[in-house]
Amino acid sequence: MTKLFEPLTIKDITFRNRIAVSPMCQYSSVDGFPNDWHLVHLSSRAVGGAGLVVMEATAVSSDGRISPADSGIYYDDHIEPFAKIARFIKKHSSVAGLQIAHAGRKASVNKPWEGDNHIDQDQGGWDTIAPSAIAFGGRLDKVPKEMTLDDIARVQVDFVSAAKRALAAEFECLEIHFAHGYLAHEFYSPLSNKRTDRYGGSFDNRVRFMLETFAAVREVWPERLPLTARLSVNDWVEGGVTVEESIELIRLLKTAGLDLVDVSHGFVVPDEKIPWAPGMMIATTGRIRREVDILTTTSWMITKPKQAEDALQAGHLDMVSLARELLRDPYWPYHAAKELGATEATNILPVQYARAVE
Repeated sequence: MTKLFEPLTIKDITFRNRIAVSPMCQYSSVDGFPNDWHLVHLSSRAVGGAGLVVMEATAVSSDGRISPADSGIYYDDHIEPFAKIARFIKKHSSVAGLQIAHAGRKASVNKPWEGDNHIDQDQGGWDTIAPSAIAFGGRLDKVPKEMTLDDIARVQVDFVSAAKRALAAEFECLEIHFAHGYLAHEFYSPLSNKRTDRYGGSFDNRVRFMLETFAAVREVWPERLPLTARLSVNDWVEGGVTVEESIELIRLLKTAGLDLVDVSHGFVVPDEKIPWAPGMMIATTGRIRREVDILTTTSWMITKPKQAEDALQAGHLDMVSLARELLRDPYWPYHAAKELGATEATNILPVQYARAVE
């Protein structure tokens, strides 16, 4: 049996296969609102056959956006435009997921094709916040304000409010963004967190923001629906986050109700040394799956159907997440089913397409 096209059930939700669309920022929103671009971009991946389609990193507050063009779910008026997208995804047999996030010191940034640099306030930027008043570096040279305890509490309330809106918008899977050098990761990593209060210093203190935020979201996100987290498990810099620490953190998150961990890495400092290679996070993800006994997914240079199938068969992953490869080919699931001879992958394309291509 082809593992890639086996259904996967988490809580009350069944994914028709093990293929997930990883969150990909489109830098195409105005004041957080999704629009026709997002509808077409995400829905085409559902039509293409993915089991899970996850909306891009969606800010829990306006100052938590990476850029002024980022998606956000901080107004009640955001709910219906998101719901329109979620309904279309579900209509085509995929599960609609949303990733909620706060960019921290990496907020107020230009679009990648417009410089990928911090924007000054007179150009539409804003003041940023972080665990410590330390700039990311490189083109992101803005020094953030060190968060007070009131700031921390406010952001955690924002995550809870975003989760409630995600539920109202009919998403059936929620992911909290704890990776890639954004706010939660900034608390976790000793490279960006130099606090001396209960949110800094020791491992227990550095993971406190994540655990509190996760617990608060878990309280309002229905137990019947999957709650996942994307976590950078390795900073690739001496003195930063390690896989061993991250395994301990994932154990704590699992105890708190984490259903699946989306294993990622890096991007908390600009001078990391990443060992880029095809499927580079698969083995680490497998280690986490075995040692924590938790459902896992990862992405990062997974491109070939056999590569994905082998990772699943070897027990490294429960779901395969793809990003750039699904930009190149929205119908990757269909082509993968043909290549692997997956008899389970019946009706993977909508009838409007299947009648013409089969």
